[in-house]
Amino acid sequence: MTHTPRRPDLAVKILDERVRNYPLPHYATEGSAGMDLRALLDAPLTLAPGDCELVRTGLAVHIGDPGLAGMILPRSGLGHKQGIVLGNLVGLIDSDYQGELMISVWNRGQSTVVLEPFERLAQYVLVPVVQAELTVVDSFDSSLRGDDGFGSSGRC
Repeated sequence: MTHTPRRPDLAVKILDERVRNYPLPHYATEGSAGMDLRALLDAPLTLAPGDCELVRTGLAVHIGDPGLAGMILPRSGLGHKQGIVLGNLVGLIDSDYQGELMISVWNRGQSTVVLEPFERLAQYVLVPVVQAELTVVDSFDSSLRGDDGFGSSGRC
């Protein structure tokens, strides 16, 4: 038997009326982890290799629960096939942020890419957050790894 947890309610503000002509971000399937975000562009956007641009979505999402955060992630097909990824690699949206969702798009590929207005450009994923308190100590309890750095556990 599958258990479907209750979905948190997120407040969404439409900041540009053109967004109403397209579906709001939603889960495409029951198993989808992310909701697609669309590019709010006035005209096609040409990105030469190495170019990075900030693209509007026309939406503001207020999470409101400090136990949650939003993440903007690249769409795998755009990244693999066309080289379009996020300029900041991952966008982190704090629960108290109420401004417009923006997508930093970077053409890391070798060819020029044209992005079309309202093209599905990134994904919005809601994730749990655990906040911590820092305690200053003079030393840590020993562990097998200790302070060995990157790659210290071998390749396999």
